[in-house]
Amino acid sequence: MKEIVILSGKGGTGKTSLVGSLACLAENKILVDCDVDAADLHLLLDPQARSQNEFRSGVKAKVVSDRCSGCGVCVDLCQFEAISLSHVAQINSLRCEGCGVCAHFCPEQAIILEENYCGNWFISDTKYGPLVHAQLFAGEENSGKLVSFIKRQARELAEETGADLILIDGAPGIGCPVIASLASVDMVLAVTEPSQSGWHDLERVLDLAAHFRLQSFVCINKWDLYPEMAQTIEASCAQRGVEVLGRIPFDPIVVACQIQGIPVVCNEQSPAAAAIRQIWQDLRTR
Repeated sequence: MKEIVILSGKGGTGKTSLVGSLACLAENKILVDCDVDAADLHLLLDPQARSQNEFRSGVKAKVVSDRCSGCGVCVDLCQFEAISLSHVAQINSLRCEGCGVCAHFCPEQAIILEENYCGNWFISDTKYGPLVHAQLFAGEENSGKLVSFIKRQARELAEETGADLILIDGAPGIGCPVIASLASVDMVLAVTEPSQSGWHDLERVLDLAAHFRLQSFVCINKWDLYPEMAQTIEASCAQRGVEVLGRIPFDPIVVACQIQGIPVVCNEQSPAAAAIRQIWQDLRTR
């Protein structure tokens, strides 16, 4: 079973649009959306949830009102200003970090720590194959832990169904969810755009992949908007020993397909679709 993760150093490079098209082209695969903070692969794949499950991680403090004497010890001790006093202590769940100091020092034992319900994860069916995805609630942490969890679920599903490919849509950037999405993958396909910021952020992604000794490839989206920068990026990749698998031209049909909620490779007239098909043919032989 092979795992391929598609990354980008910044948002807006066309990473998820590319994943949607590869999902259409690949066979016998499991799809995973590891951008749990702002998932959007579902907009292209129109998943129908097979199962919805709660994701719980960390703890949050909770006041047992009938035990609280209103002494204010917890208010004084809380370094995050998450507790206020109005007859009894009240906890702001958005500010609570779950450190447990208030519960430990409460003289009435009126504060308990409860496992935090911070998001949902799903196994869904799409016309292109099963999709494992999740949504972390606003303001919640542990996105890396949730990414690791849904990747495990995807592997289990792949083993159950006999799938030989896991195709992963990673989060933008190089933060915790991206690092979690890189665990145990076989290769990285980095999507960039021909701009100074695109080049800079691509190098950060390639540095991260090199740190974990992962085989990396690059594709340049909308390369013809700035051909000189595209050449600069290719030269930079050549110095690193990273192969540029292809260039995707700017194509208004891509936007039209996004509005319709379909991958661009579904359109036979699209120049971008032709480039993506070639990239997939090259990628599958690596």
